[in-house]
Formats: sequence, structure tokens, C-alpha cells
Amino acid sequence: MPRYIYLNGQYVPPSHASIHPEDRGFLFGDAVYEVIGCIHGHLADETGHLDRLERSLSELHMPMPVERETLRFLMREVLRRNNQKNAAIYIQITRGAAKRDFKFPAPDTPQTLMIIPYDFNFDEQAAVHNGVKIKTTNDIRWKHRDIKTVLLLPQSMAKQNAVDNGADDAWMVDPDGFVTEASASNAFIVKDSKIITRPISHDILRGITRTAIEKLCHESNMALEERKFAPQEAYEADEAFNTSATSLIVPVISIDDHQIGNGKRGKIAKFLYDEYRAYAEGLRGKQVHWEPGL
Repeated sequence: MPRYIYLNGQYVPPSHASIHPEDRGFLFGDAVYEVIGCIHGHLADETGHLDRLERSLSELHMPMPVERETLRFLMREVLRRNNQKNAAIYIQITRGAAKRDFKFPAPDTPQTLMIIPYDFNFDEQAAVHNGVKIKTTNDIRWKHRDIKTVLLLPQSMAKQNAVDNGADDAWMVDPDGFVTEASASNAFIVKDSKIITRPISHDILRGITRTAIEKLCHESNMALEERKFAPQEAYEADEAFNTSATSLIVPVISIDDHQIGNGKRGKIAKFLYDEYRAYAEGLRGKQVHWEPGL
């Protein structure tokens, strides 16, 4: 844990932090979150993450507890106090503390804002170089997966099921037999140099890293096709990979014990990883804005 976190107006050691027992994030999962990577002092895709944070709050009829520029300052200040240049910044906003009731509390109920900057070494992620093994599982999440809430028990169960079966992560599959996404990242396959990923809908969370990948593919004249694909098609892919704010671009080397390609990181996954790192450090133009695309 870091030396200091931010919680409701104070920078405090984690051991001194306290959440009200009636906080709705604790009781109902009535909260949203974002994770932003700080890579060598650069906040990767900060613009897109804050765009999505505001949209998630709006969908749950919650305001931002502070102005965007204030939140940007708070993130940088908590990094400064922890002397961090590489971190995964976790932001969580709840509807606040009120008597336990299913209806929302009064609109003027103070919200809870927490920022935790976890140390994270983006340069030495074994999974980026060695790849991960995937186990498919049924997608049992609620129907508004496009909102980034803290309702993560189904994803946690999916990942644990994968680990219990000798894999590293899960790809969730909808009732029609098509892959939705991984436990905490978007899923891609590559066939004949064409990059394929599920279309934007309420069925998935549109990733910020995914949005940047769309930009990088366009600028590099790489074919990107948004359509559904089933596990069977993925088994026969030339490459596969996941994208997220902290793992960035992680190659998938097997799915349900089917080796993908040569079982190693493919050239497209490596190219996109290198391009994203350059983008995150400001070498590929401005950060992209995020939109739900629904």
C-alpha cells in the first residue's frame, strides 16, 4: 500500500482511513471507479478515463464530487506525496453514507471520494512478454456492463474459476456463445492481419485503452473489424490479446488449452504495445476523448 491515500478532503495513511459503515458503496455497491496508469510520470489516457468516469456517474444519477480540474490536481498531489512516477491510480466515488434504504438518499448527501495510488512497474510485466492462458466461462453480469461500477463479484468469480483451472484469466461468453470480454479487459483476436473485437454495446465496457488502440490502428493503416466472435474462431486465430489501463496490451497464448499461433507474443500485439507506450508518453499526439458509442 502507498504511504498516503486521498479520502474525502484528507491525505491520510491507509491505516488511518475510515469509511462510514452506512456508505452506499459498502452496502449496495452504489459506486463507480476508474483506474489510470501513471507511466514514467505521464498519466496515460487521463482524458478518456475522466470522460468515462463522468459518464458512469451520470448514468447512475450522481454528480462529480469535485470539478474535473480539482480531481486532476488531487491525483497528482497524492502521487507527489508518495513520490511515485509509476502507479495505478484507483479512483472510487460512492453516493455517500445514509440510512440503509434501497431508494437514493437526499441529493445533498455528501459523496465519498477516494484515490489510492498503487505502485505499479509497467516496464517489467511478465504477462506482456510471456502471454497469458485464458479459460472461457459464462458471462453472468448485469445488463449495464457499459457503466464502470464496483459490482465486480461476477468478474472476480470468472477469474478465480480460470485460475482454479490452470489459466491466468477468463474470457466471458454470452448466452449466444460469443465472447464479450475478459474479467477486467477487452478481448481481441487477429486473423490474416485483421484485428477483430466485439462491437460497442451495453454488453461490454468500452475500454479507454481500446479507444486508443482504435486511433493507433487507424493511423497505422491496420484493419480493425468490430464484430462478434465465438471461442471456436478464437482457437484458430493467429494472435489474441487483452487490453486494459494497467496491463496495456497482453498477448493471449492459449484459450481453453488451444494454443494460439505459435504460443508466443505475436508481432501485432508487440507493435500495438510499443505504439501505445509511445502514445502514453505523449509521442503520438493528443490523448483521445472517450465516448460510450452506444
